[in-house]
This record gives sequence, C-alpha cells and structure tokens, in this order.
Amino acid sequence: MPYYYGNYGGGNRGFLGGAPPVTRNLIIINIIVFIATLINREFMTTEFAVFYPTSPFFHWWQVLTHMFMHGGFWHILFNMYTLWLFGSVVENIIGSKKFVLFYFVCGLGAVGLHFGVEYLQLQSYMEGVALGNSAAIDNINAIKFTPTVGASGAIYGVLIGYAMLFPSSKMTLLFPPVTLSAKWMVVVFAAIELLTGITGTATGVAHFAHLGGMLIGWLMILFWRKRGKLFDKNSF
Repeated sequence: MPYYYGNYGGGNRGFLGGAPPVTRNLIIINIIVFIATLINREFMTTEFAVFYPTSPFFHWWQVLTHMFMHGGFWHILFNMYTLWLFGSVVENIIGSKKFVLFYFVCGLGAVGLHFGVEYLQLQSYMEGVALGNSAAIDNINAIKFTPTVGASGAIYGVLIGYAMLFPSSKMTLLFPPVTLSAKWMVVVFAAIELLTGITGTATGVAHFAHLGGMLIGWLMILFWRKRGKLFDKNSF
C-alpha cells in the first residue's frame, strides 16, 4: 500500500521516535516477528500464520498472531510505512487505549470476513466433490492448507479511521501519482478490493480481509462518535 499524505507531523523526530507508543510497539513487534520468520520460515508459518479453522494446521492463537506475520520485505515495508503514517495520527487523536482496541478488533473483523468467504467457497466446492470433480478437491485443499499472513486487514481499518477523522485531507498515491481527499481515496480502495475479490483478478491477496478491516473500522468510529466518546482518550 504505497501512499503518503502531507497534512500531519512537525519536526524531524526520526522514523519511530515520533510515533505514539502503540503504533511504535506494533511496528517493533512486526519487525521482530519478520526477522524470526527469515530465520525459520516453516515453523513460524505453521504456528503463527492463520489457517482455515478445519485445517490440521489451525490453532486458535493464529487469529491474532497472523497480524504480525508477513510474506516478504515489500509486504512488511508497505504495511509498516502505512501503519506509522496513519496509525500515528489516529492514535494521537483517539488515544492509545482506544487505538489498541481499534487495531485488533479491525484485524479480527478482517480474518472473520476472510473465513466467511472461504466457508462459502468450500460449500460450493463440496457440490463438486459429490460429483467426483477432482478440481473441487484441489480447491478445498488449497483453502485448508494455504496460510494467510499480514497486518493489512487491521491497517485498512486504520485507513478508514483516518479518513473519517480527516475526510478532506489530501492523500497522494506514489504510483500512480493521483491525489484525492481521504474520504474518496478509501472509497476507491474499497471498490478495488471488492472488484478484485469478486473477480479473482489479483490472486494471492486476501481482498475480503481488507474489506472486513475497513467495515469494522467504519463501524467502530461510528459507534464512538454516536456515543460522544470518539475523542475521549480514557474511555471506550
């Protein structure tokens, strides 16, 4: 997710020195886990990436730990850059206590929708299995034995949180160099994720997890705003 914005921040405090505590610690943990993955990828993936619940590799803690796993250098770089950029702003506005809840609930919402879509796919493939379709069996095995990793679901929630807090701020993609207001940029992101998820034109990406994170982020900001607690840093 290579993008930046230019309406926040002041002074040169370094990459992590200017980040609030939750955002900073999330980035540090992600980096540590990524280094551990480079050392022993098979163990880290099997234990801490998330597998479909009926997979023999599934463990309950994976619904949390997969948020700290990444598939490669560019994956973690873009995710952590985005988390630092937008997470710092959102955390400073709503407070660290609320932000840590926001981040993880968005991540859980992401994996929840991802599982839901996989469940529907499995149901459709089961009909093929009953008819003796070998391709359907391969597709079922692909779902059960393919790990999902990444903080993107939670980070998409952070993005929509930022857009709801600062809807008129400008966001500029690095490629292509397009500038839009934050509220329209997240609409474009959501439309792209929905289109690619439905059509399957960009394989290897959990598009519906991204949408799940955005949906939960949107609902949480709306909930806090309705209760008048959005800017109260000491309450949920």
